[in-house]
Amino acid sequence: MTRVGRLGTLAGLITAALLVVIAAPSAPSADAAVGHGVDGARVAFHDAMRKLWEDHIVWTRQYIVSAATLPGDLADIGPTTDRLLANQVDIGNALKPFYGDAAGAQVTTLLRDHILTAAQLIAAAKSGDASGVNSATAAWYANAYDIAVALHGLNPKHWALADLDAMMKDHLDLTLAEAVARLQGRHADDIVAYDRVHAEILSMADMLSDGIIAQFPNRFAH
Repeated sequence: MTRVGRLGTLAGLITAALLVVIAAPSAPSADAAVGHGVDGARVAFHDAMRKLWEDHIVWTRQYIVSAATLPGDLADIGPTTDRLLANQVDIGNALKPFYGDAAGAQVTTLLRDHILTAAQLIAAAKSGDASGVNSATAAWYANAYDIAVALHGLNPKHWALADLDAMMKDHLDLTLAEAVARLQGRHADDIVAYDRVHAEILSMADMLSDGIIAQFPNRFAH
């Protein structure tokens, strides 16, 4: 199959699985938090949470760039995958001081599945495997709901399941749009999609940090 033909097949396979992508709202900045009197410990935690989730999307993007190349992956695919998976450990570790080792490890496991299933989806699309695309897509979205449920269970008062579920779905929709554009060689659209991914993940990071600060105010008293 020619490159043009293969890309046409990829477009059909993945677009069929893509949900409607909505623009994500802009996230408040750390400077805005300071302006409202949030102390240094809270600002530092807010920024650290943003850094973790920015790493998540940055290394996901690098993986997409490396894995979406035809005919074969870029040479950096191995180290890129390792760095991306390490970020999932970092996120789980950030939760352990508040929710315990088991809870942090559970979130890491779910996030690793999130990454590995996305890799399966890209590989299936790249090879023209329609059944593989459908299977990986279903598993990917089911895993996103599992992540939302796990996080909600840790902080049900401040992390509503409906909000977490919506944010995770948006994250997948936007990431999928980014991957589709990259696979199709629509690089301007790819960049627009990544900007939307970035804005959405900052909103999610802020929801998580705000929820932890509200749940454990004494941890941020100084």
